[in-house]
Amino acid sequence: MDLLIDISLLTFLAVTAIGIIRITNLFAVIMLFAIFSFLSATLFMTMDAVDVALTEAAVGAGISTVLMLATLALNKDHNEKQPDKNRHWLPLAVVLTTGAVLVYGTLDLPDFGDPASAPQTHVAPHYIEKAIEETGVPNIVTAVLASYRGFDTLGEVVVIFTAGIAVLLLLGGRREDPLDDGAKDKRVPQNLVLRIVSKIVIPVIMLFALYVQFHGDYGPGGGFQAGVIMSAAIILYSLVFGLGAAERIIPKSVLMFLTSLGVLIFAGVGIASLFLGGNYLNYSVLASSQVAGQHIGILLVELGVGITVFAVMLTIFFAFAGRERS
Repeated sequence: MDLLIDISLLTFLAVTAIGIIRITNLFAVIMLFAIFSFLSATLFMTMDAVDVALTEAAVGAGISTVLMLATLALNKDHNEKQPDKNRHWLPLAVVLTTGAVLVYGTLDLPDFGDPASAPQTHVAPHYIEKAIEETGVPNIVTAVLASYRGFDTLGEVVVIFTAGIAVLLLLGGRREDPLDDGAKDKRVPQNLVLRIVSKIVIPVIMLFALYVQFHGDYGPGGGFQAGVIMSAAIILYSLVFGLGAAERIIPKSVLMFLTSLGVLIFAGVGIASLFLGGNYLNYSVLASSQVAGQHIGILLVELGVGITVFAVMLTIFFAFAGRERS
């Protein structure tokens, strides 16, 4: 039964990928990308990679889809199909060559799930046997990402921070609108049912984001997923009640502060470890016992991740949504 489900999901993924290549309508392509991400998340679920599935669903099928739709709305005039007078064989050749090289590079990899492979015989057993004992965190994925691979995760947070700054620099900030915030909010469709439903759903989304953030050490979740889910709640509020209303709740200056704060919290935990006599990002010295110190450090760095991801996602959305259509 599991094999049948895996084959079906892979078939749907292949069909969706072919559809993305063949279809020229940009809106349809974006929707297919969202479906592709949702199918990928489902496939991860069947592989018991729940944390990865949650991240793929939140980022791939969620925020990424919203940002691409916002980009499409700003460039609607350029969404007309243009006659293709030339056959672009060079890009096709580059893609095929790159794909062949990547496939060739996987030939020496061990078989999927091979118990005799190096990760299964050296790395994975240590994490499985020692993670809870050394960190006090039942969710091994969180322990690996926030503690054992702390440097790697810090680098990822810095990349997200850099991406947010780059978007602001490329877009040049928000263009001034001659209308004030109140007038801009009036341009949002006044759908009473949508507003009532949103007022009920948005607090639930925020509560779930907090649960994912602070329960990520015991179950699937953590800062990355929580930050995206929390930003999705604010984006929904912006879409329903207007961009001006959302910016009054979370001004741009606050977002910029939060973007930096998350990175500083993560890096600051490492500096605190140094001052207390340990290695950088070695949380064991943060408390009287190793387990308590590791647990505290993991919670703090995950909080930093969540704050930065939340702020960067909103910053990017506001940067796109605040621009006039080109």
